[in-house]
Amino acid sequence: MSTKLSTPETSTVLRPAPAGRTHTVSNQPPARTEINEYLEFPVLREAVQTFGADWADDALTAAGAEVGTASFQEDARLANVEIPELVSFDNRGNRIDEVRFHPAYHRVIGAATRAGAHTSAWANPRPGAHVARAATFSLFSQVEPGHACPISMSHAAVPALQHQPDLAERWLPRLFGTEYDGTLRAPGDKPGVLMGMAMTEKQGGSDVRANETVATRVEGGALLTGHKWFCSAPMSDAFLVLARDGDAADAGISCFLVPRVLEDGTRNEFRVQRLKNKLGNKSNASSEIEFDGTVAMPVGEAGRGVRTIIEMVARTRLDCVLGTAAGMRQSVAEALWHVRHRAAFGRTLIDQPAMTSVVTDLALESEASTLLAMRLAAAHEDEADAQEQSFRRLATAVAKYRICKRGPGHAYEAMECLGGNGYTEDFPLAMRYREQPVMAIWEGSGNVIALDVLRALTREPESIAAFDAELALAAGADARFDALRARVQRGLAEIAGASVDEAQAGARRLVGTMGLALQAGLMLRYAPSASAEAFIGSRLGEDRGIDYGVLPSGTDHATILARH
Repeated sequence: MSTKLSTPETSTVLRPAPAGRTHTVSNQPPARTEINEYLEFPVLREAVQTFGADWADDALTAAGAEVGTASFQEDARLANVEIPELVSFDNRGNRIDEVRFHPAYHRVIGAATRAGAHTSAWANPRPGAHVARAATFSLFSQVEPGHACPISMSHAAVPALQHQPDLAERWLPRLFGTEYDGTLRAPGDKPGVLMGMAMTEKQGGSDVRANETVATRVEGGALLTGHKWFCSAPMSDAFLVLARDGDAADAGISCFLVPRVLEDGTRNEFRVQRLKNKLGNKSNASSEIEFDGTVAMPVGEAGRGVRTIIEMVARTRLDCVLGTAAGMRQSVAEALWHVRHRAAFGRTLIDQPAMTSVVTDLALESEASTLLAMRLAAAHEDEADAQEQSFRRLATAVAKYRICKRGPGHAYEAMECLGGNGYTEDFPLAMRYREQPVMAIWEGSGNVIALDVLRALTREPESIAAFDAELALAAGADARFDALRARVQRGLAEIAGASVDEAQAGARRLVGTMGLALQAGLMLRYAPSASAEAFIGSRLGEDRGIDYGVLPSGTDHATILARH
């Protein structure tokens, strides 16, 4: 016999509690939007003024406001979620080799070109123009890094094109346009164009002298046959390509311009075989391409293609430094926003000593990297004298090694400040963590850069004197820095007397030390004393640690963080 526990008269009907009693959101930071990313970063603003581009303050303020809006940040997110798609054929079976992007990507890159992040330094030359352009590039890269690839290559292509006056006369005005059109059509019909480059092949990678793509000279130019293993931004309007000049075994490597669409509107033979499935850099399409009778025009002296394109490589390396520093700024900004708005264990996170030390250390890394990046931009100004040119030849490679290698670890530590939120794709630091390694790999990974520094030391010894002259500007300001400079000088002397194998084995340590010395010298010269002392003490002093957050006792956290 069953027992009846209730009757209709006595039973209680369970109903849900009023909405909001169990899901009131509290202690979560507000959205970090509608912030002027330029005005909120005094380090960058002061560097712009220090290195001669204070006249660009209004334009940079406008750019900083744009990239800080909720709409721009949402476009940045969408561009990395709705990734590019290769469409090889149209619905009739015709090969079209098009890459389709989400409209958000087009809005991002359109905003960057309107602001002159690509070629403004060349289109409107004046003292400080390259510093202003570097700051603009950094602001856009801080929020959405993938579009920076074609923006950077378009900037860097200009000095290479200047080796071929007839092509420069036709293409430079197009590159200087500030209106973006992402469609494939005759370049002369577009309000502006973008340019890329394609150098590496399967069998050689960074050893471009092993390239097998062949250029057959014909009247009016050349026809290319071969492939490229990495070609980013394949929807660009033209590419600078390295190819073997003829099919002879001893044929030299020459540089060629390959338009995607010819002047009469005919599509060039430019086969996009597939898109790379990359770790990060998702919004930017990177592809494998093939040439088969592809129309090309020679750029520069025959057989001297590497020398023709080398200045382009130097400029894109600078943008790797700028991009990494911009990523560090994003990491610090997001980490600080979180810890300033979230509490745990009875106190706001920023007020807890362990966290205070970590975010201060991250800010110092960002500050030193931003200073060095902008100093390098100043060294690339058109009016740079011989010593500046020698300095930038060595310092650009050194900075790329030092700063770009620091990027991934920096992004991870910042991500950790956000805890679980940082590890989700709903916040931007997961994207940034996947993004930072590409800057260390693109345009020469660590070993390639270290070997390039060795080549500069051997072939351009004047660059050593120029580099040391830069360090000498901070001499006497701090004994620890003076000791570091002496260590760099000893290392350079030892490398000069070493065998080839010994020099290569010790190159990475030397280059890393040179990069740290550059940063330390700039911090002593331009940063407030609180920042300089904390940077020197944590990187050069007895208190230095291997992790972020190990700072000298007495560090003035409040003064340092006020600039971030």
